[in-house]
Amino acid sequence: MTQTSDRRVRVFCALDGRDLEAILALARTLAGQVDVFKLGLELFCAQGPDGVAALGALDAPLFLDLKFHDIPNTVAGAVRSVAPLAPAYLTLHAAGGAAMLRAAVGAAREEAARLDRSPPRLLGVTVLTSLDDADLAAQGVAARAADQVLRLAGLAQAAGCDGVVASPREIAALRRECGPEFEIVVPGIRPAWAASQDQKRVTTPAEAARDGADLLVIGRPITAAQDPAAATARIAAELAGARG
Repeated sequence: MTQTSDRRVRVFCALDGRDLEAILALARTLAGQVDVFKLGLELFCAQGPDGVAALGALDAPLFLDLKFHDIPNTVAGAVRSVAPLAPAYLTLHAAGGAAMLRAAVGAAREEAARLDRSPPRLLGVTVLTSLDDADLAAQGVAARAADQVLRLAGLAQAAGCDGVVASPREIAALRRECGPEFEIVVPGIRPAWAASQDQKRVTTPAEAARDGADLLVIGRPITAAQDPAAATARIAAELAGARG
């Protein structure tokens, strides 16, 4: 069942890789065409905070996708450590538990107040889109992926997180369970003209928008395209059609 909403679905472009100059060149090409640049572990491990700061200098909002998962005190410290980079969004594994999530929320708010800026939007990562029911069973998780996503989303919401990261298959159920203000960030977005690659739970941009997603994470269909700007425009047209 699809959802109807007047909200504009935003596109987060995943800038993955280790070559900072190539990523900066791509970011300049896409500036103004996507809403937020998502930076992940590969870039952060290769370039560190300086690499993030270089992209931040382009004045585009940044989604720092580091998926923190550790004991509460360590995660709180990590959140404080990246706060000077001013990420608009920051991810944590919801499976880290309620105490860890609450510690992250508290640290984000305290550090933002100290720096006199808005805190990052904290997103609880539920079940990775590379996993399915069989993968969870192999880990000893008896629940189906869809049920585990809802359970972890409830944990994140109760702890004060601003939203979750979940696969396209769970959007409609999350919107029903978590309400209209809880942000749903959706990776595994593959236009019909793009290959699914290593994602198992995928959908098209238009389908995700109609189901009630707020933010779509799109990487290789844009970044690996022969003309990334044209691919972005094609996705934007698809989303405009979904709103219509």
